Amino acid sequence: MVKEEIIAAVKNHPSNKIKFAIVDIDGVLRGKYVHKDKFFDGLDSHFGFCDVVYGWDSADKLYDQSSVTGWETGFPDGQARVDLSTFRKVPWDRDVPFFLADYAAGEPSRGVCPRSLLQEISQKAESMGYHAQFAMEYEWFNFKKTTESSDDRNHQNPIPIFDEMFGYSLIRLAQGSNYFNDIFDQCEAYDVTLEGLHTETGPGVFEAAIQKDSILRAADKGVLFKTAIKEIAHPYDIVPSFMAKWNQDLPGCSGHMHQSLLDDKGKNLFYNPKGEHHMSELMEYYLAGQLHCMPQLMPFFAPTVNSYKRLVAGAWAPTTVTWGIDNRTTALRVINGKESAMRIEHRVPGADVNPYLCMAAGLASGLYGIENKLKLPAVTKGNAYENKRVKKLPSNLYDATQNMKRSKLAKELMGAEFVKHFAMTREHEWNEYIKTVSDWELKRYFEII
Repeated sequence: MVKEEIIAAVKNHPSNKIKFAIVDIDGVLRGKYVHKDKFFDGLDSHFGFCDVVYGWDSADKLYDQSSVTGWETGFPDGQARVDLSTFRKVPWDRDVPFFLADYAAGEPSRGVCPRSLLQEISQKAESMGYHAQFAMEYEWFNFKKTTESSDDRNHQNPIPIFDEMFGYSLIRLAQGSNYFNDIFDQCEAYDVTLEGLHTETGPGVFEAAIQKDSILRAADKGVLFKTAIKEIAHPYDIVPSFMAKWNQDLPGCSGHMHQSLLDDKGKNLFYNPKGEHHMSELMEYYLAGQLHCMPQLMPFFAPTVNSYKRLVAGAWAPTTVTWGIDNRTTALRVINGKESAMRIEHRVPGADVNPYLCMAAGLASGLYGIENKLKLPAVTKGNAYENKRVKKLPSNLYDATQNMKRSKLAKELMGAEFVKHFAMTREHEWNEYIKTVSDWELKRYFEII
């Protein structure tokens, strides 16, 4: 739809309001309803939206060291601009018109906005003649909402909606058919079309693959999908969780990122029928760039303390800086069955990832490899967990953040301002973790020590 058609659709909509949202550093949508009169009044100028969304964490706790906003600035309203191209209607909310928004150029928050960062890097790819085509694939657990007890609110003993390990189960699809059908159909009505939806191995865990799209639209769909699932699940008294690892005895939840580059005519530039593994030279450079940059950009792919609990050997998640052909033990899995499907699956991100940030880091790393014609390391065959000759991924958020903070390459690719702010937020996340007394500590030390 063109601008005039979108404006007409909103004007003619029976609702007296619209909903819009800005994405924060953790990939959480922060938004509100506004009256249609206010929407049209600010459409050609801006909307006021408090810049605290980049001054606090996912639990609304203020950062101590933010240079973007704080008590010293008075947490002012930033100038937010709605992106009309993101127009859709929310089918489970009376079809209310919905838009994503960004802070305007010149606003302090613009420089630390994940969506703005991705726009900049995708524009660089376009200037090089490459159209980035990406998609997100998520796994998440689903739990019964039981009571309003303290244990329930603190998620101490969550109960999955299904028992036992039952991946790709048609029985479970039938048993939860209303919920499954609502996810599939309402996501499509929300312009977040799913390629597939099924149960994964684990009690109450699902997996959904979102259809591929241009990189910014793919990231939009990734963040909208996670919010959609939580809203669709609520009437069923189901609580979805996109934690990377909620239980040490069960598999974690991935947020795999699929990527390819196209030319102006839509031809897949990663494919060469005469190349080894059908890979083009461009794809080899791109892969090499991702491997080279990965250890220095890990918080973009693994942003929480919990992310690293998933990245352990034998848990269907990578632990090494490796690539392979259809190899699910490596960090980067090349899928090379045919030209239309030729792509790289980045297997490091978990379901807790901010899709704008992992896509920005993935694309920037690949372009770096192309620009510098980096040599691709040898392909990993067999079990990458047992390969002692390759580099290991950082094992915790603190080490990963310090690597990024010290890295000249990270600042070159992602911008010094963004890296400074993002590193501060990740250090805050780590500090919140280390000062907390865990259940494990209580069980281990309370009586015996």
